[in-house]
Amino acid sequence: MPAASFPATFTSACSGREFPLSERVNARTVRPALLALIQQQYPHVGPEDALAVSELNRFRRQYLQNYLLREVGDLTELEQTVLDHLQDHSTLSDKLEEDAGPLTRGQRLADGVAAFGGSWTFILCFGGVLLTWITLNAWWLGNRGFDPYPFILLNLLLSCLAALQAPIIMMSQNRQEDKDRQRAKKDYMINLKSELEIRMLHEKLDHLLLHQQQDLLEIQRIQVDMMNDILERVEAPRAAT
Repeated sequence: MPAASFPATFTSACSGREFPLSERVNARTVRPALLALIQQQYPHVGPEDALAVSELNRFRRQYLQNYLLREVGDLTELEQTVLDHLQDHSTLSDKLEEDAGPLTRGQRLADGVAAFGGSWTFILCFGGVLLTWITLNAWWLGNRGFDPYPFILLNLLLSCLAALQAPIIMMSQNRQEDKDRQRAKKDYMINLKSELEIRMLHEKLDHLLLHQQQDLLEIQRIQVDMMNDILERVEAPRAAT
């Protein structure tokens, strides 16, 4: 006799489409909050029905989106980006690096000025120039050099340096504030994605535990039926005698 063949697909109760059996999910194993969301769109779906994993993931994304709407109100571009990457199972840090883009020439100059102006190298070089200038004019050239005491030319140069120092410091501060904003944006998006992934992980663990419990109950039912059959076979000869 030819071996009985079983269908390799099933029909989803949500969309009515056929999916492989490997994607079958019983509705009874879905968390009540998620099942209620599914029933809002498909009221005919009950605990005994089945749906596909891809459909369940779509409802999970919608559930997380509704959760964010309740917590933070309207979704911004940051929250929407996190949801998109969560659905695509892609890495968020790569996207953030792409969004950062290359630095402009002014930004690189501001970073260089901030790095050099806030270092001991600048302090030592500046102090060395001042000491050399004063020593050369007051002592080496006997106060008859190109800038004798009271060092009018040196005072003029220091005044010009002080006039340029303020906008340079402001440029550096603006660049640092921009870095802090970008860092805060990255931290927020990564933390939000981690929180949502943990919520999805809990939901998947609950689904797995419910599925295993149902399998164990089914095995126990089969064992009870087998034991009843054995008892009937043992008691049948006794009843005949």
